[in-house]
Amino acid sequence: MIGTVSSIVLQPGFDPDPNGIDVAVNLGSSAGSAFLTTLVVGAIMVALAPDYTRRMMDTVREDAVGSFGYGLVLLVGLVVVTVLLAVTIIGIVLAIPLALVASLVWAVGAAIGYLAIAERLVKPDPDEWLVPLLIAAALNGLLVLTGVGGIVSFAIGAAGFGAVLRDWLD
Repeated sequence: MIGTVSSIVLQPGFDPDPNGIDVAVNLGSSAGSAFLTTLVVGAIMVALAPDYTRRMMDTVREDAVGSFGYGLVLLVGLVVVTVLLAVTIIGIVLAIPLALVASLVWAVGAAIGYLAIAERLVKPDPDEWLVPLLIAAALNGLLVLTGVGGIVSFAIGAAGFGAVLRDWLD
C-alpha cells in the first residue's frame, strides 16, 4: 500500500497544486466568511439589542477567562450531545435543530467578543457602533486569514459564546 501511494505521488507530472492556490483560496474564503458573519451578525445585534450587546461586551471584558471556560465546556457538551443524538434514528430530528441553534449562538457570541475587543481598541463614543463593528469584522477576518490565528479566533468566539450562554442559563 505504501509503495502504491508513493509511486502515485512520485510519478512524473503529478503535481496536485504546484502554487498552493487551493490553500490561499480556502483561507481567503474562510476569512471573507468570518468577516461577513461578524459584520452582519454584529450589525443585527447592534440594531435590535444594543443594550444587551453592550452588557454582553462588558461581561466578556470583565471576566474573559471565566466566559471562555464556560463557553468551552458548553461547546464540548453540545458537540457530545449532538453526536449522541445524531447516532440514534429518532435523535437526529433533535440534533439538526440543536446544531443550527448552537451555530447561531456561536455567531452571536463571537460577534460580541470581537466587538468587545474592537471597542477597547478604538474607544468610540458610547452610541457609535460603525467603527467598532468594522474593526471587529476585520479582526476576525484577519485572524482567520493567518491560519494560526484561527486558534485565537476560536478563543474569542468561545468567550463570547460563554458570556451569552451564562446570561441565558443563570
